[in-house]
Amino acid sequence: MAAPLLDPNLRTEPETVPGAGFQPGTWVWVHTSGSWRPGIVLHSSPHAATVRYRPAEGRGTSVDTVTSHSLAARKDEDPFLDGAPMRALR
Repeated sequence: MAAPLLDPNLRTEPETVPGAGFQPGTWVWVHTSGSWRPGIVLHSSPHAATVRYRPAEGRGTSVDTVTSHSLAARKDEDPFLDGAPMRALR
């Protein structure tokens, strides 16, 4: 499944966020800086999630907290992100 094509602010369908939020380790698309980027949920609530994501095409990652409105489920594997060990935030 490719990244969503639509800006989350233009969505017409209801959000598909689980009632308790995404589970840690869930692969997601993160809408940030005007584009959808691959990410992994670290922590989540019904309204927001802390995610590790790739903000650019390189190997580097960022961690940020975003609203669930800016997330979409992801099935495509990201070779730089998905093979990295999960580390708890301190």
